[in-house]
Amino acid sequence: MVRAVLARPVLARPVLARPVPTALAPAPLAETNVIRTRILALVLASTLVSTASIGVSHAEVIERVVAVVNDDAIFLTDMRQKAAPYLARAMQAPTEGQRMEAIRQIYTQVLERMIDERLILQVADEEDVTVSTSDVSEAITNVRTQSGLGETEFWGAVQAQGFTPEQYRRDVRQQLLRLKVLNQRVRARVNITEEDVRRRYEESAARTRRTSMFEACYVRLALGAEASATEIHRAMQGAQAIRDRIESLSDFELAMEEHGGSCTGRISEGDVDPTLGEALSQLDEGDTSDPIRTDGGVFLLHLMSRDSGASDLQAYEAVRMDLYREMMQEAMTRQEELFLQELRRRAVIDRRLEL
Repeated sequence: MVRAVLARPVLARPVLARPVPTALAPAPLAETNVIRTRILALVLASTLVSTASIGVSHAEVIERVVAVVNDDAIFLTDMRQKAAPYLARAMQAPTEGQRMEAIRQIYTQVLERMIDERLILQVADEEDVTVSTSDVSEAITNVRTQSGLGETEFWGAVQAQGFTPEQYRRDVRQQLLRLKVLNQRVRARVNITEEDVRRRYEESAARTRRTSMFEACYVRLALGAEASATEIHRAMQGAQAIRDRIESLSDFELAMEEHGGSCTGRISEGDVDPTLGEALSQLDEGDTSDPIRTDGGVFLLHLMSRDSGASDLQAYEAVRMDLYREMMQEAMTRQEELFLQELRRRAVIDRRLEL
């Protein structure tokens, strides 16, 4: 029986193995296994596509060149094979014209992807990037293991979808070459630091906190609408002096009595001045803010409690590596596209697709 996991098409770019800063890196062996498993389960499955849905009439051209990339030809049959998984959706269009337009878009996108792949494989040839037979075997074993198939069942599924073992191994080798080139040429351009990860976490935490209900107290030093720069500076200095004396809630309550202030009751961020709301989103329960200048004066805020969205916020250490991988994926995708743009500019590409 052919498992669905083997035939699932993948249009997205592959997840690339990347360097991990020492402070962030898990054990090297564990990282290698995780990355390899994710890459191969997603990327190599795309080579198992069904060609049964593509029929050709006796009058139709079966083979011709659809593009030439630096003297390297791409053939119609290869493009059709790559496009096969996506044609079923195109055939669901209600009119013949819409179906033809959908097919045209699919073929165009697939061909552009094949051109990019060919450019990368040419770089592999130029730079003597190689993949060993054992690399290919290990990759296939990983895919087979993840699919839950025994060896005989796996190769039966490959052949049932129109591929010989030799063709499948060739496609696996090409995918591995592509990944090696991208890792060597792209990953040096990417550097995600601990500070970057922490910043992403704080931004995410602030968004989560904005969905919360909270209760806060404040000290307010009034300023007139026409206050001069000197008056504003004096008020900020005074507020900072008050802040320096606050070490507990009782200290804050004394400051409210002495300088004026109150508590909000249960409100949301949208109920307060945007500047104050932003400051509250950065506070944890029991924290007191630094002085905040608004049109209504200079404020010190003390967050009494927060609930709702903030209760779903995980600690930084719990999500640190997930955030790192997410940021690395984003950065690698951007740099990969820039690398491909460079290759396209230097290449001679002759597109001959006629639909």
